[in-house]
Amino acid sequence: MIPPGERFMHDNDPVSLNDSFSFDQILSQGVTTNRSMASSPSSSHSASASCSRSCKYDVFLSFRGEDTRKTFVDHLHSALKQHLIEIYKDDEALPRGDSIRPSLFKSIEESRIAIIIFSENYADSSWCLDELANIMKCRDERGQIVIPIFYGVDPSEVRNQKRKFGEAFAIQEAQNVTKAELWRKALVDASNIAGWEPKHIANGNESKVIKEIVDTILDRLCPLSSNVDEDLVGMTTRILDLKSRLEIGSGGVRMVGIWGVGGGGKTTLASSLYMEISQHFQGHCIVENVREETSKHGLNKLQENILSALFKSEVKVQSVVEGKHMMKSMLCRRKVLVLLDDVDKLVQLEALAGKHNWFGSGSRIIITTRDQHLLRTHKVDHVYPIRLLSNDEAIQLFKRHAYNEQDPVADYETLSSHVISYASGLPLALRVIGSFLYDKNKNEWISALDKLKDIPDLEVMDILKISYDGLETYQKELFLDIACFWRFRRPDDAMEILEACGYHPEIGIKVLRQKALITIVDKDWYGNVFDMHDLVEEMGHYIVRGEHPKNPKEHSRVWKHEEIKEMCFRDATMENDKTEAITADVHDLSSRFCKVVSNMKKLRWLEVTMDDDDKGDRGPTFLSNELQYIDWVGYPATGPFPYNFQPTKLVVLKLSNSKQKELWEGCKHLPQLKVLQLNNMEKLLSTPDFHGLPRLQKLTLESCDELEEIHPSFGNHTSLEYLNVSCCPKLRMFPTIVHMGNLKTLQITDSNLEDGEIPSGIGELSNLEELNLSRNYFSLLDFSFTQLTRLKVLKLFSCNKLIELPELPSSLVILKASYCNSLTTIGDFQRNCKCLCIVSLLGTRIVNDGWRLLQSMLKGKAIENGSMLLLLPGLEIPMGFTTPLLRGSRYTLQLPERWCDDFSGFLMCAVSKYYFLSRDFLKISVKQELSGMDSKDDVVWEESDGDENTLVWYVSFGSLRHTAWWDQTYKALSFENADDRCSGFGVRLVAKKSRSGLTETSTTNSSVDYTPDIKIEHDKVFAAITISSDAYTVY
Repeated sequence: MIPPGERFMHDNDPVSLNDSFSFDQILSQGVTTNRSMASSPSSSHSASASCSRSCKYDVFLSFRGEDTRKTFVDHLHSALKQHLIEIYKDDEALPRGDSIRPSLFKSIEESRIAIIIFSENYADSSWCLDELANIMKCRDERGQIVIPIFYGVDPSEVRNQKRKFGEAFAIQEAQNVTKAELWRKALVDASNIAGWEPKHIANGNESKVIKEIVDTILDRLCPLSSNVDEDLVGMTTRILDLKSRLEIGSGGVRMVGIWGVGGGGKTTLASSLYMEISQHFQGHCIVENVREETSKHGLNKLQENILSALFKSEVKVQSVVEGKHMMKSMLCRRKVLVLLDDVDKLVQLEALAGKHNWFGSGSRIIITTRDQHLLRTHKVDHVYPIRLLSNDEAIQLFKRHAYNEQDPVADYETLSSHVISYASGLPLALRVIGSFLYDKNKNEWISALDKLKDIPDLEVMDILKISYDGLETYQKELFLDIACFWRFRRPDDAMEILEACGYHPEIGIKVLRQKALITIVDKDWYGNVFDMHDLVEEMGHYIVRGEHPKNPKEHSRVWKHEEIKEMCFRDATMENDKTEAITADVHDLSSRFCKVVSNMKKLRWLEVTMDDDDKGDRGPTFLSNELQYIDWVGYPATGPFPYNFQPTKLVVLKLSNSKQKELWEGCKHLPQLKVLQLNNMEKLLSTPDFHGLPRLQKLTLESCDELEEIHPSFGNHTSLEYLNVSCCPKLRMFPTIVHMGNLKTLQITDSNLEDGEIPSGIGELSNLEELNLSRNYFSLLDFSFTQLTRLKVLKLFSCNKLIELPELPSSLVILKASYCNSLTTIGDFQRNCKCLCIVSLLGTRIVNDGWRLLQSMLKGKAIENGSMLLLLPGLEIPMGFTTPLLRGSRYTLQLPERWCDDFSGFLMCAVSKYYFLSRDFLKISVKQELSGMDSKDDVVWEESDGDENTLVWYVSFGSLRHTAWWDQTYKALSFENADDRCSGFGVRLVAKKSRSGLTETSTTNSSVDYTPDIKIEHDKVFAAITISSDAYTVY
């Protein structure tokens, strides 16, 4: 939409505002045009600002007196006066005795806005036409805002001088030949500016039209440049963005919350916008520091303040309940603006802005808070996340506070860059530190910056710490663990530890995110990781170090190598009742570290890595019975844990590269242990007695070279959900697992299992979802899949002796049986398994029915908005591809009309003599082909001698539509595989009808969770996307 005063074009023909836009749309929406300033084709921001500072009048009214003086103009003039707008109206403002023409032209030049009221007889006056010409000159040269009103005439009549307007102009044209062209150009230019046609607005209701005009004039008279403090860097764009969310000028009541980290600029942004828009409301007020004022004076006092400010008279409120009733009854018909700053409790919002219907139509409520949950719970209309400063903005803001122009510090640029990096875009830190450094010399700057490395600025810390202080106890502990140990690490890896420590991380992490203390961000292929602002992290470290920043023994959490080293070389025999969690890499300090750990009486979390070839055989003499999580790589002792170690709170025990032959003597009762993971335990002879582990859910035995048996008590275990036994070559017999009714994942790999050695009872595990028997030596699976109705994943990779598979369950989503060199028969799984989205059969002898399998997979509901992968030996599919493949790794696909409506996705086919082990085989770039033609260099692929393999990858439109790249007007697309070892490559569209015919009940919602993960990266420079998936997906 185009605001009044803005020029626009349609099909190269200027048209008026009413041709396509309603006035409500104009007020409620912004318009993008090719002009940098509204109503000024040649002006700049500075020109407009200069004009506004030197102007004597706010508005100049140009009109034909006999048409509108006593009607429309008089009403408009009165409405503008009521809002204290300075107006030039020739019959009132012209000093008696002045020469009319020079005074009038000077008044035009001294006005910020010129309103031209075109009426039937406007062009009958040479005076009006001279005014118009002078106004348009000021518009071009001085950036004056021009807004036309077409009162009783159509813009096209003014533009083309037609009908009565044209007849009037013809008379003046005949009498003033020398001016006619200048006037005509002014008429054309003015009529091409979007303005008002009162007869088309509000059903011609003149009073409503005038009110809307006045509101817009007020908005134009208070631009951001005049209200935003020049010291507030980066505020203009943020205010524009936030203002659009408020939808000023539209009806109804809107509540908008500004949310973000403390010191991020929420209050500054809210108050700046408040100052700009407050004139649009019948009443307005700011309630500062709601959190603090509530604790000091109570909510009823704040209710009093709001009502008193809005009604400009003293109002008394006896109770919060009474205040709610008073606010609703007194404000429900008033259009008000209320800013509630620093809200931290839902009860505050309920008392001060309970519901939308408390306020009259057009009211706006702005709320600032550090807690997103409050805003969501209160059902605000929009949550606006605060944006921290960019690097350039941070440089500007810091310079305004730190740079002393009278006595500039030497080497300012270099010194300031350290602060910019330290503050990481937080306005509070830049302002506080900048102001402190303003009058300091270079040496003092260097000293202050060195101090920040060890001791943070307390003013900044105190502001940030407010969010921490508002947390529950378990949330505080959770935050400190993440700040000290988990930044830039994956939440999935952390959950196990945080659960073990009793921090309820699912809900706790949600709360920390809503309070802007942490975030979760995507780090390329590493996936999602925890992150937080640098200074929030520092605040966490500051809390942990407390009153003893130089003594790590007094810290609840220790993670820095230099601090751990210091602890090792201090008196390691002293008892330590402070340290609760430690993560350490102590390759050179193993024996000393064991002494330190032996004295940590309150330790709950221990994560340590030592040399696995350490010569000493002494481990710790004591381990805390408070331990809930242990992950120890290279435990130095060959014997069991200390006899007095009775960790009844232990939830997770992970040991790697240990020389222990047994973990403990006899049966140890660990009632809370849920995870036991033993990796590379090369001397381990036996597992623990599982009678003492009643809650065990996850067991991993990996690369335990001497392990010959699993304790018989294992067969009676019923709580286990995950079992992984791999690379245990001496392990031959498993206890029966038939009683493990909760088992969901079973992996027995690389264990040389032959026929008859597979654990009995697998076929009765009705809750089993994933089964992996890869790299074993059996020739058949001696159990039935009939009862495995929930099985989603079956992996049989490199089972070289496997000849055939029994009938597979219909629930199967993923089948990976590549490199089963003897496999020739799978059964009719194409017909039975309707949910398949990944099938890998490379290196097998299964070469038929490829097309039948592909068609079956394409009908799966699980891939409707995702993707599908099929890897087969041979060339059945590429030989029958609808359009021939091309030689190499590039293909141009011509797109028909309605391609995105009639088709469901892209089907890509690659041929290679290699086994698609490279990640690049699953990396395809797609971009618009502007020429729309195939290259003359394209050569059709032909079958060659030697074994070749086929990769088929389907990517649905549903997985691409959300990207900015998606455009249904594309005529041709170029696809290129990143791996240049393809001998052939092709792409075709998959018709929607080819995916039809599948019933809704043919798959479960959980099947979608197993579809191939794809990553889509948009390259805006080349207008391309890259679609990729991890090669592990198919192996």
